[in-house]
Amino acid sequence: MPGPPLPEFPHDDTLPERVDVVVIGGGVIGSCTALELTERGLKVALCEKGRIAGEQSSRNWGWVRLSKRDPREVPLMVESIRLWDGLARRTNADVGYVRCGTAFFCETDEILDSYTHWVDNIDGYQIDAGMVGPDGIAERFPDLEKKYKGALVSSFDGKAEPQKAGPAIAAAARAKDAKILTDCAVRTIENEGGKVSGVVTERGPIACDAVVVAGGAWTRKLLWNEGHDLPQLTVTNSVMRTAPLDGPTGSFADSTYAVRRRDDGGYTISSLAANAFDLTVDTVRLMRQFLPALAMQWRNLRPEFKHTVSRATRPGRSWTSKDVSPFENARVLDPTPSEADLTRIMRKLTAAYPEFGKAQIVQKWAGTIDVTPDAVPVMSEVDGRPGLFVATGFSGHGFGISPGAGKLMADIVTGADPLVDPTPFRWARFHDGTRPKPMAGV
Repeated sequence: MPGPPLPEFPHDDTLPERVDVVVIGGGVIGSCTALELTERGLKVALCEKGRIAGEQSSRNWGWVRLSKRDPREVPLMVESIRLWDGLARRTNADVGYVRCGTAFFCETDEILDSYTHWVDNIDGYQIDAGMVGPDGIAERFPDLEKKYKGALVSSFDGKAEPQKAGPAIAAAARAKDAKILTDCAVRTIENEGGKVSGVVTERGPIACDAVVVAGGAWTRKLLWNEGHDLPQLTVTNSVMRTAPLDGPTGSFADSTYAVRRRDDGGYTISSLAANAFDLTVDTVRLMRQFLPALAMQWRNLRPEFKHTVSRATRPGRSWTSKDVSPFENARVLDPTPSEADLTRIMRKLTAAYPEFGKAQIVQKWAGTIDVTPDAVPVMSEVDGRPGLFVATGFSGHGFGISPGAGKLMADIVTGADPLVDPTPFRWARFHDGTRPKPMAGV
């Protein structure tokens, strides 16, 4: 089932012989990284095997939130929201961004206590976010019938339109002379003298001094072929959108549903409980590293045996620069949404908020989310491979954090003072005995 419609994005026909940096992956993280690097005067080629923002970057919920972030991501997310504030001017395009506010409802004392403690993570930031009781919920959501013990609310949080933002950022990078190459898979990363020296694409080689792999769910497969073992798995989330409907303007969620008002007047609706993961050989291989995450998220994960997505993305056979790569055989990951999940979500939502019983569902889709054992991204140079950088594993948080992630990646690649401390995002944490664990979920 196709994902949300995207604007036409004509590709650059000419393959450059040499650039400073090749960015692999035309999702929102890769596009933000390319924009940052071009704004610093570097020559950049962004290589995308399919379409710009064709996978999770256009299929996500569109939330731009600080609330409930992993504490290790909070400093970067604060900077990202500040960058979102100026993104429309920076790209000269409508990205649909607005600070609409969010509310996370607490159904149990355990959730209430968890959210109350989370607020400690934003002490000192002067951010309008905190806990409210049932009266505060009723004031903000007068038509909400389900009773909750409280809610974490934030006016600092916002939303944007994924189908607009990703292409707009890539177009802005192109306007600053980046080469944006779609339907152009990178087959291999080349080395000379122990350092990255270029890439070989399906159209030919590009020489460069640095490569940033921002391939989302495909990153593990590409790096495996290069001899690097990245502990990354994928989950599939099902989503739907409605026709225009009168209702609340902010985003809100409980443990069974999540709702965002779209700028077309409809709503994007999903839930963390709509996450499925394939049980595969690769899952078993990485199980030990992912056990803490599975223990935290087991209520929101449903095992499957379809293997449709995992067959495409898991490491398997190797290939050379002369071979047709797996990325050319599967240009876009387009998983089938779960009708059962989406039916259950609408039932829970309409029971809590009866106005949504009038909603007309106009589209359903699913997206593939790349996750790490600690649900925190990798933004780092790969140890032992000078010139090879990775920006992946955003664990469902990538869209909102993307402007800051792009800026931080540009800092890391160029050796500039980093926007925030990059230590929590280092590659080495998976190989130095740290045994990383999640502090928040997907």
